[in-house]
Amino acid sequence: MDRPITTLFMLMSVDGKISTGATDTFDFDKDLPGVPFAQDGLHQYYEIEQTTDLWSFNTGRVQAKIGVNAAPIPKKAKVSFVLLDNHHLSQHGVEYFCSKSKEFVLLTTNRDHPAFHVQRANLHIICQNSLDLPAAFCKLKTDYGCERLTLQSGGTTNTLLLRKQLIDYIDIVVAPVLVGGKDTPTVLDGTNPVTLSDVKALRLIDCKPLQASYLRLRYQAIY
Repeated sequence: MDRPITTLFMLMSVDGKISTGATDTFDFDKDLPGVPFAQDGLHQYYEIEQTTDLWSFNTGRVQAKIGVNAAPIPKKAKVSFVLLDNHHLSQHGVEYFCSKSKEFVLLTTNRDHPAFHVQRANLHIICQNSLDLPAAFCKLKTDYGCERLTLQSGGTTNTLLLRKQLIDYIDIVVAPVLVGGKDTPTVLDGTNPVTLSDVKALRLIDCKPLQASYLRLRYQAIY
């Protein structure tokens, strides 16, 4: 394979939501610890997260939402990060990820992105005229040695990745909550629904009940 093997790793509700509401003021990380029947098992998601790949893909929008543009500069981690971003990360947010990452790759189509003002040896910028995720993923492997990549992006990006056949495995931790709301983000979002022309089947690899009524589901995507 000329690109990394990828795994979409998400926390979702029983009805497929990845947030507790339709705006950025709602968030599983902030809100689930306050739900009595969900808080006891939430730690399992974060424990599993610690065992995922040493390369992690996310978006600037998600990271800005959780506050990296104002967060204290962290210590170096063992994980390398790839962020898709055009305008959500500030220069401080870029510095944050340079300090945190073993290698930090920014994927953007914005030639005025604040990352161009940061000088760090571990910062790599893939700047494209128009977004080409398959080409970018190939570059991750050939230029930066990324063999396996965990995807933790939002629903719209997840849909784009699936349509480009860039998701190999799906690893879902299901929290025992129902959220609802037609505008609440889901694992797959976007204007048009995913169809069988995008993915032919999902092959179940593992189904494991966790503590406190949580569930872990693992699938392979068949295209």
